[in-house]
Amino acid sequence: MFKRDQRYDSTTIWLHRLTVALVATLWILGQLSNWLPRGPFRSGVWSTHVVLGLILALVLAMRILWRAGFGNALPPPDRGVLRRVAKGTHHAFYLLLLAVVVLGIANASYRGCDLYGVLTVPRFGNGDPAIERSINTLHEWAANLVVLIALCHAAAALGHQYIWRDRLL
Repeated sequence: MFKRDQRYDSTTIWLHRLTVALVATLWILGQLSNWLPRGPFRSGVWSTHVVLGLILALVLAMRILWRAGFGNALPPPDRGVLRRVAKGTHHAFYLLLLAVVVLGIANASYRGCDLYGVLTVPRFGNGDPAIERSINTLHEWAANLVVLIALCHAAAALGHQYIWRDRLL
């Protein structure tokens, strides 16, 4: 059980909430943008998706560095199997977030893209539609897995708060 004075530090909480907001926004933009008609609005949505993806990469790096060196490490609330599941889930989460970011950068770089008509990401691919589709599909699958694990993560946090009442939140 957690004691009342055992809390995550404010920077850890802020980075967590920022990650949640970015992942949710990026996933929604990724899902909706293909439904939009081609044109400046759709290009702007894709530009926003790319820029927010790069911000997510920076936030993820900040989270890892902060957690490794400065953030409060709380004692594990569970022992045994539940602790291993929680630890494995967190590692999978970080790896999948990293994969989504890397695949997103690869996707934007392979295709080349114009960001708001101001900045152009050079095209490093040869235009092969099969490769482009493969990168995009992997990016989508990894993003969907991140959202699925995030929902499980949120359910576990709510379980801690309302079932076990261990004041994790």
